[in-house]
Amino acid sequence: MPRHVPGNLSAEPFGTGTSRASGGVGPVARTVPGSQMFTAGAVFSYPELQAMAMDGLLRRVYGKSYLMTGTAESPALRALSALNALPPTLRDRATLGRGTAAWVLDCAGAPDKLSILTDRRRRTSALRPFSDAVMHEVALGPLDVVTIGGVRVTTPMRTAMDIALHGNDATCGETLRRLGLHPQLGCSLKRVSLMLETVSRAPGKSRALARLREATKQVEQAKAADDDHQ
Repeated sequence: MPRHVPGNLSAEPFGTGTSRASGGVGPVARTVPGSQMFTAGAVFSYPELQAMAMDGLLRRVYGKSYLMTGTAESPALRALSALNALPPTLRDRATLGRGTAAWVLDCAGAPDKLSILTDRRRRTSALRPFSDAVMHEVALGPLDVVTIGGVRVTTPMRTAMDIALHGNDATCGETLRRLGLHPQLGCSLKRVSLMLETVSRAPGKSRALARLREATKQVEQAKAADDDHQ
């Protein structure tokens, strides 16, 4: 079972919205109660949300999910907005991973396409053509996943390993550095390197370890500089 992220990275369980267009039948969007987040179909239509955003009342989080202007984002709200952008058939099976998980954890910018991970041992519906998400069938252990606001997300350390292995050169280093420096995540890049060393089959392993060594050096330098100023 996925673990819950401790501290204020987790949020209260989400509720289930119903769509006016569908006659209020069945779940179509999940929301965090009291969060002031709106997803198309739950209360307002997408054109209505877009109009309110143009008027400055709302701002887009991801996909068709919006927040009241002035409301702070949280990992739970980012995770929920990403989940609501997925087809309903995938929402209970997918885990947000790679760059999407880094964004949820506030260690990267919003992704152009969502990265979702599914268990290769389970049968999963395919994404539709030209989808806004990319599915990766992987092996996920019980310690690789946490729940944030009720949404499955890879742990900070699994996220760092995946970024080191699969991240692009332009953003990989900065994302790893932010994961290593985040005060609430407890993401030791040295431990990530040790974990990766034990993986027997990992294409790009040597490059990933080099990326982690460089990011670890940057994290240590940043922490030393902070200590000097205290």
